[in-house]
Amino acid sequence: MEDMLSQFFSGLNNFLFYYPLFMTYLWLIGALFYFKHWETGLEHQIEDMPKLPESPPVSIIVPCHNEEANIRETLLFLVNQKYPNFEIVAINDGSTDKTAQILDDLSSSVKKLRVIHLAKNQGKAMALQMGSLMSANEFLICIDADTLLDEHATTWIMSHFVKGSRVGAVTGNPRIRTRSTLLGRIQVGEFSAIIGMIKRAQRIYGRLFTISGVVSGFRKTALHQVGYWDINTVTDDINISWKLQMNHWDIRFEPNALCWILTPETVKGLWQQRLRWAQGGVEALLKFRRKVFTWPKRRMWGVCIEYLMSIFWAYCMVLVVLIWLLGQVIPLPEYLQVPSLIPGWNGVLLSTTCLIQFGVSLMIDSRYEKGIGKVYYWMVWYPMVYWLLTVFTTVVALPKAIFKKRQALGIWESPDRGLRL
Repeated sequence: MEDMLSQFFSGLNNFLFYYPLFMTYLWLIGALFYFKHWETGLEHQIEDMPKLPESPPVSIIVPCHNEEANIRETLLFLVNQKYPNFEIVAINDGSTDKTAQILDDLSSSVKKLRVIHLAKNQGKAMALQMGSLMSANEFLICIDADTLLDEHATTWIMSHFVKGSRVGAVTGNPRIRTRSTLLGRIQVGEFSAIIGMIKRAQRIYGRLFTISGVVSGFRKTALHQVGYWDINTVTDDINISWKLQMNHWDIRFEPNALCWILTPETVKGLWQQRLRWAQGGVEALLKFRRKVFTWPKRRMWGVCIEYLMSIFWAYCMVLVVLIWLLGQVIPLPEYLQVPSLIPGWNGVLLSTTCLIQFGVSLMIDSRYEKGIGKVYYWMVWYPMVYWLLTVFTTVVALPKAIFKKRQALGIWESPDRGLRL
């Protein structure tokens, strides 16, 4: 029995080390392949814009709840889209501040803007659904109320829909505006070195785990087929991504479709955001668990297995920490002893690998954001801050998703948007 336990904990320690190492190189290879195949030679300049054989009309959907501080800037920025035919549909989801008044004032001066008022806060998913149903066009671009959409983003997104009849959604490339704290600066690098890299790699290997909820385009036919967004989920973006791909619609990543967003810069705000993301992933996995591992859905297997492994890794990490704490109180058998939580040579290897990953990713994304290499210094803190955050939010999210009341509406509150200087 003791030998079996010793082998188990030896294997556990190997898994804790080799899993993140393997996934980092898997993402790195996939992202480099994507870059070589789709991005080499491109620069974010007007003369490199895709030439569309046609320009179908587009509806830009902006759901908002208590966004008096951001909505005017967002909508006035939207008017500058370099696309020949688009409308803007803003949905006020039961705001209790001055959002409704600002929207009504803007609608009288901005000809492209239409405003829909919902009497009660019913959640972002319901606001998106109402905006989609009230929109006049087949193609939609949905952004958050604090998002500044690059003037060429619509054209880049539409290039995928025009050329691909099975494209159901196109996710854009968010960039961070809030950089006044360490958390903000790390997120600048994270969205490039982690999120951007993973999306590129997943696009090569099979399916994307999720679109970016702050900027994504949709084909309304695809949304209608899958029943639009579910109103009882905590993350509308993960849920709709799985619904579309489970029904064989393709999701593309378009790095040239830039937008500028606000992100949390407090520990509390970051915790709430990442907990919601983690819970949304578990909810999607639970919802589609009976269908996803069938042969017709095989392209989803990669993201499912990786996510299951990441949940298992998080719980294993917590188990090791608990064993270490227990060892500080009572003597444990030799095979159970955790000498230290400070990593040794394996930690050095993991850190070096992370720095390589960050360097390659920032090099790729430097074409979309000038001077982004400056955040490389701050990324040394990423494993310490965000890996721990990922571990604990995953551990908390699993029971929250399992025991959540299935009919509860996913209503929203205005999140932490950081400090703008």
